[in-house]
Amino acid sequence: MTGDAPGRRALVTGATRGIGRATALALAGAGWDVAVTGRTARRGEGRDDSDTGEGRPLPGSLEETGESVRATGRRALELVADLHDQDALRAAVGRVEEEWGGIDLLVNNAVDTAPGSMVAVTELTVAQLESKLAANVVAPFVLIQAVLPGMLDRGAGTIVDVTSHTAIADPPGPVGQGGWGVAYAASKAASHRFAPLLAVELGDRGIRAYNLDPGYVETERQLVNAAALGLVGHYSGAPPTVPAAAIVWMADHPEALENGQTVRGLKLALVEGLHPDWRGS
Repeated sequence: MTGDAPGRRALVTGATRGIGRATALALAGAGWDVAVTGRTARRGEGRDDSDTGEGRPLPGSLEETGESVRATGRRALELVADLHDQDALRAAVGRVEEEWGGIDLLVNNAVDTAPGSMVAVTELTVAQLESKLAANVVAPFVLIQAVLPGMLDRGAGTIVDVTSHTAIADPPGPVGQGGWGVAYAASKAASHRFAPLLAVELGDRGIRAYNLDPGYVETERQLVNAAALGLVGHYSGAPPTVPAAAIVWMADHPEALENGQTVRGLKLALVEGLHPDWRGS
């Protein structure tokens, strides 16, 4: 263990790009040391494996996120881990605890991006559904269970699960007409239950848990695929820095939130003045 900095050590999953990368940089800017996980280790290696991605190159990597975190003066750890590899997820937590002495904040942001998220019920395969559940429900649960012993020993810890409006809302139309697939929605609905139950079961032992509904965010992948997914004109998106700012505020203002609460990231950013207004830009 080196350079222990209790209280400001975060692990952010899916931090090669999008909300995860923005969150890692926002946390670093707020004085957190940040460990990041993802599948793309080095710049230039990212590929879009989503329903309409066709293997197109994507910007972002753990290497670049780590460099940007360190540029703020904070420590970074880059940990390659796939949501479908439970051993790698547990190893990532173990590495951070070994290097930094603990994890004070876990941000479960990563999701499965392989085909199946935007597939209609009649075309969805059982394998695709199982893949979404394994990555979007089981994987964050594995990470939560991995960080809890250390948090409970210290009597404090915060878990933020980046959930989705799809977890609790009906789509305005079918897939391709502003809607989303049942596999993605079902997986996010299941993971949506972690935070309130953690609050009930472990709140009196210092565990704070929240859902962050990021709203419609124009990530690199979303901008490339919006037209093919039938989303253009249906939603007005925010940059990833908006939910990232909300997550930092949530981590630093537990007294302002009810344990187990679901926070609407875009609304919080506007109400608290956390980010320049992006609407209409």
